[in-house]
Amino acid sequence: MIKQKFSGKILIIGFGSIGQGYLPILLRHFDVAKKNITIVTGDNRGEKIAKKYGVRFIIEPLKRANYKKAILSRVGRGDFLLNLSVDVYSVDVIKLCQKNGILYLDTVVESWKGYYTDKTFSVSERSNYNLREQALALRKLSLKGERPTAVIAHGANPGLVSHFVKEALLKIAKDIGKKVAEPRTRKDWAKLAQTLGVKVIHIAERDTQKEKEPKKIDEFLNTWSVDGLYSEGLQPSEMGWGTHEKRLPEFGREHKSGCKSAIYLEQPGFTTQVRSWTPVSGQQYGWVITHHESISIADYLTLKDKNKVLYRPTVHYAYHPCDSAVLSLLESAERGGKLPSTTRVIRDKIMKGGVDELGVLLMGHKKNALWYGSSLSIDKTRKLTPYNNATSLQVVAGLLGAMSWIMKNPNRGILDAEEIDHRSVMKSARPYLGKMLARYTNWTPLQGRGELFPEKLDTKDPWQFDNFLV
Repeated sequence: MIKQKFSGKILIIGFGSIGQGYLPILLRHFDVAKKNITIVTGDNRGEKIAKKYGVRFIIEPLKRANYKKAILSRVGRGDFLLNLSVDVYSVDVIKLCQKNGILYLDTVVESWKGYYTDKTFSVSERSNYNLREQALALRKLSLKGERPTAVIAHGANPGLVSHFVKEALLKIAKDIGKKVAEPRTRKDWAKLAQTLGVKVIHIAERDTQKEKEPKKIDEFLNTWSVDGLYSEGLQPSEMGWGTHEKRLPEFGREHKSGCKSAIYLEQPGFTTQVRSWTPVSGQQYGWVITHHESISIADYLTLKDKNKVLYRPTVHYAYHPCDSAVLSLLESAERGGKLPSTTRVIRDKIMKGGVDELGVLLMGHKKNALWYGSSLSIDKTRKLTPYNNATSLQVVAGLLGAMSWIMKNPNRGILDAEEIDHRSVMKSARPYLGKMLARYTNWTPLQGRGELFPEKLDTKDPWQFDNFLV
């Protein structure tokens, strides 16, 4: 393996489960001096791992008052900032990096602490849609010289799943015998999705990893960041909104500004579920927890004639986490959104045999539905890298692919995952994704419905959102 050379400094903000899992991979794939890597984080989690690898570790929680000094005292023009933090406003950090020539990557567009529960903001203002609009608005910054590359929201999902969508579209086209040249532009990808008849895309995930120490009452367990899942669950449930939809759902609302590719529900993600499908589970219930890719994929695949929208698929997360996280989400919902008093990320103490199947479920085309994505077991994960479970390694793979691409393309400005080369990213990420599966299914959300109790179903178009909603 030839390491990719990087002569600048790397600053990692935040060092939770993802940061700890990524550090060995970063050192494995990039030729960078350890003295040039600094971790700045809010607590001592991961300190032993950082010291083991000889990387500087500093406890310094970033706030509005100190983030500029904390960053600019450690990195400058041509250096790299990897933002893996929570409760640090990504837009402020991206703006600082853009003005100072610093390369940037994060896994989610975050806000300052308290934003998601601030009653002075409207539901629309607390959404991921709004945070994305704020980040993309930085493209209008007046800067001298070339704009440093900043890829926003690129881990596994958001991130890799956007590249899964492109690979899935090409597979469907091939399998139905449609000869198409690989799209080169955003408009061409949208035309391909429209031509194939894709109406709905679920980011359909099922996590079957099981911890050795069972969850207790008043404890929140997860296979990745507890803070991340909890904060997303508190935000309004969001989805990219397709042109085939006949009506808004009961609590659905439209945004009044921006790209208008998405809607939101006036209820949080941890109380919103839909019917979905993955290979390991078959039919399942998944939470429609807000995610950046729900908006960005829908926006990217929007086809317009001037200001008229001709085509767009409905896109959203349909997440069934590990069993203990399911119980944790229910417990939080039962307590009015309050986080249990103790939390635990399960990583080392996981039983053998569990998998995380993370993929995209494309529905409505000639072959009905295709699930395409990564099926990664905990057993395979342990052979590939330390300090990871299957869930975190999928995120780490997304970071690796995006970071490599950014270093090769340092002057591209602010970009969504959909706007970078999917082949390049997947080449780097694929060795860490286990089996890449493609499974067609005849499943629809109407399966087994209305047999015992009457239901209001749209049988003429099974792909209406109301048919999915639990």
